[in-house]
Amino acid sequence: MIEAFAEGMVRDLGLQAGVELPRVRVTDDGSRLPSPYPVEVAAAVSVGAATAAAAAMRGLDAEIDVREALAAFLDERLFTIDGKSKNLWSPFSGDYRTADGWVRLHCNFDHHRDAVFEALGTEEIGAACASRTSLEIERAVTEAGGCAAALKTPEEWRRDPRSRAVAGLPLVRMRRVGEGPARRRETPRVLDLTRVIAGPVATRTLAAYGADVLKVGMPGLPEVDGLVISTAFGKRSCHLDPGDGAFARLVEQADVVVRAVRPGALGVVDEVARRSPGLIVVDITAYGPAGGRGFDSLVQMATGLAWGDPPRPLPAQVLDHATGYLAAFGAMAALLRRQEEGGSWRVELSLARTAQWLAELSQTGTTRPEVERGEAGAVPVSGGGSGQAGRARQGGERGEAGTAGELEPTAKARLGDERRVGTVPPIGEPAQVAEEPKPSGESAKGVDVSGLMGEMDSAFGRLGYVLPPGRVGGRRPGWRTAPPRQGEHAPEWLTYPS
Repeated sequence: MIEAFAEGMVRDLGLQAGVELPRVRVTDDGSRLPSPYPVEVAAAVSVGAATAAAAAMRGLDAEIDVREALAAFLDERLFTIDGKSKNLWSPFSGDYRTADGWVRLHCNFDHHRDAVFEALGTEEIGAACASRTSLEIERAVTEAGGCAAALKTPEEWRRDPRSRAVAGLPLVRMRRVGEGPARRRETPRVLDLTRVIAGPVATRTLAAYGADVLKVGMPGLPEVDGLVISTAFGKRSCHLDPGDGAFARLVEQADVVVRAVRPGALGVVDEVARRSPGLIVVDITAYGPAGGRGFDSLVQMATGLAWGDPPRPLPAQVLDHATGYLAAFGAMAALLRRQEEGGSWRVELSLARTAQWLAELSQTGTTRPEVERGEAGAVPVSGGGSGQAGRARQGGERGEAGTAGELEPTAKARLGDERRVGTVPPIGEPAQVAEEPKPSGESAKGVDVSGLMGEMDSAFGRLGYVLPPGRVGGRRPGWRTAPPRQGEHAPEWLTYPS
């Protein structure tokens, strides 16, 4: 059973981030997704870390069920509008056999599809790929502004400069980057500058725990139709050019900015952050410091997770979802640190580092390292103790890493049951839960999702979605509002009664 192992890893993540998390109680009914990798462990740990951080902000207890966490990792596949699923993939996206192996092309955005056509000189992708090497295609597509990844073996990935760039980094890197007063906002303001899955999952999770999340987009900016709706629960949406002065004001007045772009993009956030004491910036990238375009399915290919002939992808967008929940954990951990000691904070994650962690989780016979509370600077490097996953799946022991206890009163959020009309509940206080559905007995890839699906009316129709996982103080988090239309709201923060 994985309960003790997952609980220990969540505790370790808290210690690495310099926060004391309440013990998260993990329950496991044996639900699994078919994979050679322990996806259930990654789901339990990542969702458990976010849940524990939300609980820490209220001084409450936390619990997570493995089946719920796995269902959450299948969220976009189970999402429906008026009972119908949305097609999330372009017919041109996929794995293509090449002259020396396989390459994956990502064509879900029109400009990425057009870059593939330009790089290959034809729309007959299959034939064009068959006569070229995988790396040749990857380079040509990338140079044309598209997204592609040659399938690598795990050993080839270890020799890749991008692998070396993330190998020494913590799973969730958190560091203090500036000064600022110790402070806490009852309803944290979260500026969402993300698209597709990992970033939107992070901000949707923060919304489920009561944050005021404002997603900023631009007219004409490509989005995946189904994803932009399914990840928008509890958020507001505005359109704004990053060069507009109003954009800088939103950044200045935010508590947390979540950015999911290549390193160096949206540099205006960094400029504003330097003059905004107390701002927390969460950066999610595909390959970490080395940079490069990428999505979950591409990173699986590049890192060797999908190695096989043909490629064997993970049974869900595991890297996206795990990274998203870990990013939500990082944001809340930084809020706790700021509340206790002040400062401006930077949280950094990458799909490639999460992929490396998942690979480590599949190893056996490795001792889980001791970790200590992080200091104000860089967080201690740790492989996350992943190597014990094999033993944990067979009921192995959990390594010791110190004792996690109650937070000091200064690190606890004030508990209050008062509800105000029109306000968003504070992080840690479960929001109104969507109407519980009738059990359907539906299953997805072997995971029974009965009782885990909710329904909500929206401007798009009747939405069917996976309820947010976890419990804080015995209650499930939830969203007070349905997904908005893009650009529906004004580019401003809400004002709440004190």
